[in-house]
Amino acid sequence: MWVSRSTRKGKKKTKPNPQNTPSEEKVLITPVPRFPDRNDDSPDMKICLSKAYKAEKVELSEDRMSAGSGKGYRMVRATRGVCEGAWYFEIKVVSLGETGHTRLGWSTEKGDLQAPVGYDANSFGYRDIDGSKVHKALREKYGEEGYKEGDVIGFYINLPDGSSYAPMPPQLVWYKGQRYACAPDAKDEPPKIVPGSEISFFKNGACQGVAFKDLYGGQYYPAASMYTLPDQPNCLVKFNFGPDFEFFPHDFGGHPVPKPMVEVPYQGFDSRVENGVSDEKRQ
Repeated sequence: MWVSRSTRKGKKKTKPNPQNTPSEEKVLITPVPRFPDRNDDSPDMKICLSKAYKAEKVELSEDRMSAGSGKGYRMVRATRGVCEGAWYFEIKVVSLGETGHTRLGWSTEKGDLQAPVGYDANSFGYRDIDGSKVHKALREKYGEEGYKEGDVIGFYINLPDGSSYAPMPPQLVWYKGQRYACAPDAKDEPPKIVPGSEISFFKNGACQGVAFKDLYGGQYYPAASMYTLPDQPNCLVKFNFGPDFEFFPHDFGGHPVPKPMVEVPYQGFDSRVENGVSDEKRQ
């Protein structure tokens, strides 16, 4: 609990408050790591899979473009996300083995990493078994059929003017030499739907139709989750963020042509702090 203004302790009487206003202003704050993304992303790197935002059981390749996992579903997401415009990437299902399955798609920052893509309201998945779409743990019929080992899945998202509907990032403040993120104000506006927003999935270049519409404003990250039975080889998938895709669609049916996710710039951690003083000036 960070207190910006406090009353004096002790037996001394305080003066009455004629305006009946609170004598303290309190705000919940959470410590922020000093360099939260230094080892995960940097201006010199391109988008890849995150070492920080993945379940512990998910294993990454050396180039951080492939991910594998065994046993129960676990998620990994990319280092960079998008909140505006049309974007595209691909995932190749490299290996399922005898018992492997995948759920692939998009996740916000709040998506549960210890669960499959589509488990909660913060992620949107495409399921291999029957090609159904998954959101809030609810499966709905979608597409012609499922996908299998060797197939290449394309992921399209469109967020027209999405930054206008995205929530404000948390305010950062300094307190006793430590950087903190302020908890959202209870009076903050509820999430806003981005008009015209949508997610579509492709299988080997063939569009399976619009899967989800009317997305809430926010940052959306490429994500994958894998599953196998115990004592089985990892289920393995390989990401391709472009620009050279295996099955980039030639026709988007009048929808905006997307940019490859490799063009998403480095975003870093929001270094805004109280009174506009940057981290560099604090060091």
